[in-house]
Amino acid sequence: MQFSAPDPPLNAAVTRPRLVLASNSPRRRQLLTELGLAYEIRLREVEENFPPQLVRAEVAEYLAAHKAAAYAPDLAPDELVVTADTIVCLGNDVLNKPADEAEAVQMLLRLQGRAHDVYTGVCLLHGDGRRVVFSDQTRVHFRPLSLAEIEHYVRQYRPLDKAGAYGAQDWIGMVAVTRLEGSYFNVMGLPVHRVWEELVKLGAVEV
Repeated sequence: MQFSAPDPPLNAAVTRPRLVLASNSPRRRQLLTELGLAYEIRLREVEENFPPQLVRAEVAEYLAAHKAAAYAPDLAPDELVVTADTIVCLGNDVLNKPADEAEAVQMLLRLQGRAHDVYTGVCLLHGDGRRVVFSDQTRVHFRPLSLAEIEHYVRQYRPLDKAGAYGAQDWIGMVAVTRLEGSYFNVMGLPVHRVWEELVKLGAVEV
């Protein structure tokens, strides 16, 4: 599946290696497209388990690198795969995607009225063997939420595919998030400022 930015601005990026986005996230597709990058979607099932001794940013980076490794055997020399994984941390507790609506409600009850950290790990794996792994952190502050508000959000938006059971771009982001410290796009699922910086270092884009 090929994606490209329609009618990019005059200073849009020119992609050198062929970019492969290994993600089904519409938010990550949107962000890469808005960067002006052409890319291909390539998907495969990868288990998202991680060693129990890892904490916070280590988890996000491990999962991103683990996903990239699954694509390495089939990556052409002129391709560069982008993988990412976003986690929500309350202290050292990792809140991944909820299993069902009940767990989503319980996650949001824990997050409401408190600050938590969102980490997105990214791996850029070039077909020539070069690999870059990094992560970005954003601190998110939630106002207190009622059970009715939380249940409304979970029922209407079904955030079962989202770490921490919420999307900052959703309704709950508008009514609950009072302050962000760091990149908003990182909370959406991709720290595009860091991705751009690393692609430039790899010689993968030019303007």
